[in-house]
Amino acid sequence: MGRRIVKMEEVEKHNTPTDCWVVLYGVVFDLTKFAKSHPGGSKLVTDLAGMDGSLPFVAVHPKDMALRLLGEKYIMGDVDASTILPRHIAPAPPKPKEEEEEEETAIVPAAGGKKKKWEKPDIGSMLNSFDFEAVASHVMGKEGWAYYSSGADDEITLRENHTAFQRIWLKPRVLVNVRDIDLRSAILGNPCSLPLYVTATALGGLAHEDAEVAIVKATGNEDVHYMLPTLSSRSVDEMLQARAPGQVVFSQLYVNPDRSRNLDYIRKLEAAGVKALFVTVDAPQLGRREKDMRNKFKGSGSNVQTKDDKSGKVDRNQGVTRAISSYIDPALCWEDIQWFKQNTNMAIILKGVQSDVDAVAALKAGVQGIVCSNHGGRQLDMSRSGIEILPEVMAALVKEPSYNKNTFQVFVDGGVRRGADIFKAIALGATAVGIGRPALYSLAAYGQPGVERMLQIFKDELVMCMRLMGTPTIADIGPNFCITESLGDHSNLPRDHLMLDTYQPLKTQTRARL
Repeated sequence: MGRRIVKMEEVEKHNTPTDCWVVLYGVVFDLTKFAKSHPGGSKLVTDLAGMDGSLPFVAVHPKDMALRLLGEKYIMGDVDASTILPRHIAPAPPKPKEEEEEEETAIVPAAGGKKKKWEKPDIGSMLNSFDFEAVASHVMGKEGWAYYSSGADDEITLRENHTAFQRIWLKPRVLVNVRDIDLRSAILGNPCSLPLYVTATALGGLAHEDAEVAIVKATGNEDVHYMLPTLSSRSVDEMLQARAPGQVVFSQLYVNPDRSRNLDYIRKLEAAGVKALFVTVDAPQLGRREKDMRNKFKGSGSNVQTKDDKSGKVDRNQGVTRAISSYIDPALCWEDIQWFKQNTNMAIILKGVQSDVDAVAALKAGVQGIVCSNHGGRQLDMSRSGIEILPEVMAALVKEPSYNKNTFQVFVDGGVRRGADIFKAIALGATAVGIGRPALYSLAAYGQPGVERMLQIFKDELVMCMRLMGTPTIADIGPNFCITESLGDHSNLPRDHLMLDTYQPLKTQTRARL
């Protein structure tokens, strides 16, 4: 039996914060309770009460996100489209005026102390992944930049993810024929142009209007695999339809407490030929990303306290990341892995393993691999980098009789910014590395061409590194090419910017002496 048909006249009667119905792409939702946990504050939802909020909704979310996260219990029916009048349609949010002016009149220091208007450099001047980040910081909105760039708490792990690579030194070989360098590799049996994939990152629409669709197309053109995110800005169907013929994609999954929601998602992925399911296991609760919380993803503004709050408690906005916590199962445990094995034929990879003990447990659980990862430094500050975890994981796995590197693969993500970083990870036992922020920053800076250019730079850097190291193929790279004695040395921590620059010490007044 289908849903009941609701006329727009009925919807517009539910137009208050305590009785909030909103139409999203033809479906009528009762968002009264959900509004309280919305990342930008309840006002962004309740301002749409009694209206068709599809245009402002799709500016950030995929069309199917409400259905995927909220489910049928929030649905009041399907709207009768013939009853929707112009007054019922909420407009798309305008670009904040202050951001438009900032892009047009950005002033940067010039030679001689003078200032000049900032101009976006030509894409051909991008020489490394950091260059895209610099451009993205100028062209992105304040809230989107805060969301992408933020890490947990003091952001020590965020910075450690890359600095750890800098504690691994290289030991080249000479007089090797390196005229021809072959980057070709395979991930879970799927060939690719180099041992790198673009990992799942949420809300690509904060970078560019084409969002994840542009990343799908760019990775297809560069023969690089892409991991579709659960919390994308474009729908699963839109991302899948953007694939080139024969293009391989994986998918990431935040496990919902309602397993039926997971099963529906898994069935859709399987039907579309998605090759692997990367189950995120390091996020029973999303971390405190204070830069994001401080800026608050709010678009046109949001409330921190409303007249309707009778409890006296202040509904303080906590940024983009916090609202989805209720849709991630904190009870997820090892016993649940068997449910996934029974309900999918896709390869299962556990994303977020951070110790040798859990790596061995994953092997014994019968999954097809793990990702050594700390969620981009966005979960637990002071957790170790994926590249530091990798050697202890490989040392433990090779001791297990059931371990086979072809049937159980190990990946690393977090902090990969150079071709040499890829080399180091492969040398220490990884099958491939995942990159996240470089894809977002290059997308923000130049759209799909930016992502393609960024991937080409990684290829160029890896070719140079392999040639200078004396390793013509990926198979030639091994642990004897790296010196890792200092990898676990954490004595030189980065400057604590939040403690020194953000937080102010308490100052007390003392009575002047007479």
